[in-house]
Amino acid sequence: MKITSIETLRTEEFSNVLWVRVGTDAGIIGLGETFYGAGAVEAHIHDTLAQRLLGRNPLHIEALNREMVNLPMAQSSTGTEYRAASALDIALWDLFGKVCGQPVHQMLGGRTRDKLRVYNTCAGYRYVRSTNIRPVSNWSLGDAEGPYEDLDAFMNRADVLAESLLAEGITAMKIWPFDPAAQETGGLDISAAQMKAALEPFEKIRKAVGDKMDIMVEFHSLWNLPTALKIARALEPYKPTWFEDPIRMNSPQALAEYARSTDVWVCASETLGSRWSYKEYLDRDAAHVVMVDLCWTGGLTEGRKIAAMAETYHRPFAPHDCIGPVGFAAAVHASFSQPNTLIQESVRAFYRGWYNELVTAVPRIENGYVYPMEGEGLGLELRPEVFERPDLTVRRSTL
Repeated sequence: MKITSIETLRTEEFSNVLWVRVGTDAGIIGLGETFYGAGAVEAHIHDTLAQRLLGRNPLHIEALNREMVNLPMAQSSTGTEYRAASALDIALWDLFGKVCGQPVHQMLGGRTRDKLRVYNTCAGYRYVRSTNIRPVSNWSLGDAEGPYEDLDAFMNRADVLAESLLAEGITAMKIWPFDPAAQETGGLDISAAQMKAALEPFEKIRKAVGDKMDIMVEFHSLWNLPTALKIARALEPYKPTWFEDPIRMNSPQALAEYARSTDVWVCASETLGSRWSYKEYLDRDAAHVVMVDLCWTGGLTEGRKIAAMAETYHRPFAPHDCIGPVGFAAAVHASFSQPNTLIQESVRAFYRGWYNELVTAVPRIENGYVYPMEGEGLGLELRPEVFERPDLTVRRSTL
């Protein structure tokens, strides 16, 4: 078997999502995905990687992954080169599962449990929909599309939101109410009034549901170290589960200082690329929870190595998802295959909303748990309607 075609697809409406389809002379096609910079990733795939992959055996996944990430400019980042490699790697694992008639989690070693707890990242339907990815300006507040405008809810009705999630059996949620203050001050400081406003959702949640809800706090790497520490001290009475990316993830030493200064777990980081970056943070005890985005850090091949490395440091693994539907499915497969998976991120506004416009299946989530996808490969395909969209751009490289 050999790779005979590589096809990329992107749309104007879902402008951050890029899908990759890897075709073979056996007629089997693997589906992959990445997120952000779709045009740049598309160009790298066709201009640089296609010539290295066409004609090769698609089942030699480890060798092909190494070929893609060993380029001179692909150096342990989540930049264009790694996002391109990630999408192609996920497609190769999908293809591998289809060849063997097994789900991807089985190809990764088999599932380690029958169900897995999820938390809800409280985004709205249009969150990260456009290429404007600046915090706050991409929130689309007031543009209600359905019952799960959870970003607007956590900013204005966090108590009602927590009760809504608990009614569905979801016992963990992630929110980011400090972002507006960071945008106003450049992350250099936070005023008393800004602190009070950002703490209000936590106050409401704890008053409404007590400790029935775990709260993860996302900071989007917007703060400097002294202000991040000030915020951490203010949040500690509310007993959050973890602090995620409080500062830029470019100084393991600074994050280690942060981790030593709080009793709350530090989660890091979807923004890191490859296991080499994670090792620096683990060596310094800078991260308690290891978060990986498979669409950015090298795909399933690299993701499972990072999870295994985290286990050697006695750290839990928690795959990221605030991306597209194929990446979400890949994360769920990875989660079920890894014994140290703590919890799986999910966005109910996405898996009950626009994901269903694009793919034939989404992971089943019931009573606060996600269940394994049991179809061949990733267990989903792009819907036929995607190929008929007037805003679709397709580029194809062939042998």
